[in-house]
Amino acid sequence: MTSAKPFIKWVGGKSQLLDEIRARYPSKIEKYCEPFVGGGAVLFDILNKFQPKEVLINDINKELINTYVQIKNNCYEMIDGLSEIQRIYKSHTQEENKDFFYEKRSRYNEIKINGDKAENLEKAVLFIFLNKTCYNGLYRVNSKGLFNVPFNNAKNPLLCDEENLRACSKLLQNVQMKAGDYKECKYFIDDKTFIYIDPPYRPLTQTAAFTSYSENGFSDIEQIELGNFISEISDKGAMVLASNSDPKNINQNDNFFDELYSQFKIERVSASRMINSNAKKRGAINELLISNIASVF
Repeated sequence: MTSAKPFIKWVGGKSQLLDEIRARYPSKIEKYCEPFVGGGAVLFDILNKFQPKEVLINDINKELINTYVQIKNNCYEMIDGLSEIQRIYKSHTQEENKDFFYEKRSRYNEIKINGDKAENLEKAVLFIFLNKTCYNGLYRVNSKGLFNVPFNNAKNPLLCDEENLRACSKLLQNVQMKAGDYKECKYFIDDKTFIYIDPPYRPLTQTAAFTSYSENGFSDIEQIELGNFISEISDKGAMVLASNSDPKNINQNDNFFDELYSQFKIERVSASRMINSNAKKRGAINELLISNIASVF
């Protein structure tokens, strides 16, 4: 059977860093939690390799979690919807596809704002379509909560990866799903839980924050609150691995995370920056991996 992999491209996705993260897993994972699931690269890796008995995923992006839910519960209908969109897209000229994209983006925003649960399946289909055909796979909303990323002019995108969607659906059957604040995962976490935490990264520059994918930012105050949360669940005995940006890429004297996570193991690993408005600034930078797992000390 094909191993499941992320069904969307996601800013900050961990596919490229997966080998480094995988090397820091505990030897056994029976209970797993991911409060900022995003594209799910680590989630699917763990589901494939460990088949944990209890799993909880969460994200503040309700539309993202809805898409996970629809793939879990309505996979055949998702495949039908995406197959039809793919058929239409392939029959169009590039100019027609541009119009088609903006038509579907408007429809997605209409469903998003109306909030009619009866349209959750259509919304999930459009979520994947827009992800595959928008600029750099960004998920960005304006102040009104409207998705506003432009068309990427893709000529032949794979809009319906039927084999992978089936594999994802099978692995997600045992997964609990929540859409909300990461703190709401606290009830699930105990001394048997491995928890991977991949929050919105602290921006290395003021302009780097443009990739925000929810209506809410993630300030230094919230980074500190997250640090307190990590300390609290660590004290409960949970095995914790967290990722974040390394401020020292820009300023060697910026010890924000070194001080915040001074009681944890902090490692700097090389990662590729995939999204930057300046092509010359795309390349290898350091990211932080923060852990309390004994095997990494």
